[in-house]
Amino acid sequence: MPRPVKPRRISALPETRAFRPESETSLEVKLKFDEYEAIRLKDVEGLHQEDAAKHMQISRQTFQLILESARKKIGLALVEGRSILIDGGDVTVDICRYICATCGHEFDTPQDASSSCPNCGKREAICKPSDAYCEKCCRKGIGRKRCQKMRARLEEDK
Repeated sequence: MPRPVKPRRISALPETRAFRPESETSLEVKLKFDEYEAIRLKDVEGLHQEDAAKHMQISRQTFQLILESARKKIGLALVEGRSILIDGGDVTVDICRYICATCGHEFDTPQDASSSCPNCGKREAICKPSDAYCEKCCRKGIGRKRCQKMRARLEEDK
């Protein structure tokens, strides 16, 4: 019996979930959310496979398989004039709630976006400690130990 599929971590759900050719067609290709995320990380963000796999919390080999599947589906849609629908898959959406260590301003930012504070512009933004995703903080190279120290400093200031 195969192992159950572990949920893949994605930064956000896509704003556009369907692409259709100009000609009317009933044929469609279904792209899963994790395949969409793999294309985004590798081809749009330009991350190396190993870094992208860490971001999605999967192995490099699994990332490679997801990427190959996504590229094959997109190629099929382009060559045969099929619609692309982005939906489905076992994923968890990773939106981080940040708090600025300088001014205390709280804001939501997708993981790959800049974690600069929109209020003061400083890059001293960290994950808010009360949220569940903060356990695996380490956003934008902050590192878990440094993040914990920054959180402790914030608590002392209050």
